[in-house]
Amino acid sequence: MTTLKLSQIGNSVGVILPKELLARLHLEKGDVVFMTDTVNGFTISPYDPTFDEQMTQARSIMKKRRAVLHELAK
Repeated sequence: MTTLKLSQIGNSVGVILPKELLARLHLEKGDVVFMTDTVNGFTISPYDPTFDEQMTQARSIMKKRRAVLHELAK
């Protein structure tokens, strides 16, 4: 577990992520993270569950309409 401290940043309040945590999450300055409400509290992650659902649906459509996409690619 990592303890994070809230800090005043201009007129806002922010959380400073330690360098080690950024490395473990493969994050850099300017990257976006997502906060997900879970049964045990909140999870902060670079993983976007909405995008994953969209990609699952896209893969399904591409599989179903493979012949059409093949013709369009010509």
